[in-house]
Amino acid sequence: MRTLLLIPLAILFMECGSGNGAISTDTSDSWNSFSYPEINFVNKAAETQGGEMYNRIVPDPEELIRKSILGVVKTLYWSPSDSIPGIRKINYTIEDVGGISAKSGGVPEISIFYSSRWVEQAAKESDDRVLYETEGVLYHELVHGFQLEPRGIGSYGTNRTFFAFIEGMADAVRAHNGYFPLSNRRAGGHWLDGYQTTGFFLEWLTTKDDDFIRKFNRTALEVIPWSFDGAIKEVLGQEYSIDGLWEEYQAFLKSIK
Repeated sequence: MRTLLLIPLAILFMECGSGNGAISTDTSDSWNSFSYPEINFVNKAAETQGGEMYNRIVPDPEELIRKSILGVVKTLYWSPSDSIPGIRKINYTIEDVGGISAKSGGVPEISIFYSSRWVEQAAKESDDRVLYETEGVLYHELVHGFQLEPRGIGSYGTNRTFFAFIEGMADAVRAHNGYFPLSNRRAGGHWLDGYQTTGFFLEWLTTKDDDFIRKFNRTALEVIPWSFDGAIKEVLGQEYSIDGLWEEYQAFLKSIK
């Protein structure tokens, strides 16, 4: 889940990693040079059952957050010299609230909360389930901090295509890194539904191009005004269409039942 804070585009790209909108496809550039943001972790629900479980199952939350940041940016970009939004600080809190998690803020500082009640829910299965879910939710929220955003089509709250790109990419990155069971895939819906419906579709498109997720993220800089069909054509070629690929994906899902 994402709470949107609009950041002027000039500021966004001024704060990107390369500072000049550059895109690199050179995977030889070592990620050792990646500059991690400052992490401010606070367990505000330490006295609750979920908060205690989190402390036990995640003994080093800052290390988990750093590891997850690296996994996210390596899925979205080729190298640290790409136009990675310049997040300088991440406030991550465990809170005794409803819901699951949400990200707020933008360059240069974002905040993410994670519900201790959701930890308790996952713990009904096992500690492993808590860790798996915690890492998966963290991946989703971190994508919202580090992904590029489509231009020329309004905003998260005003345009369904914008929403579907943002939430779909977050779940695509989560799925690509193994933090959703494949059994979650379901036929039906629409590519504009966002979340797992869009996310699993985008992840499936890596069967067309191994670098699809990186290239699709990059289309936010290249396709203006942005559209799913325009982005698909930019990445895979003019012979492809969003409608045709969605139909193919639906047929694939039905074939694996």
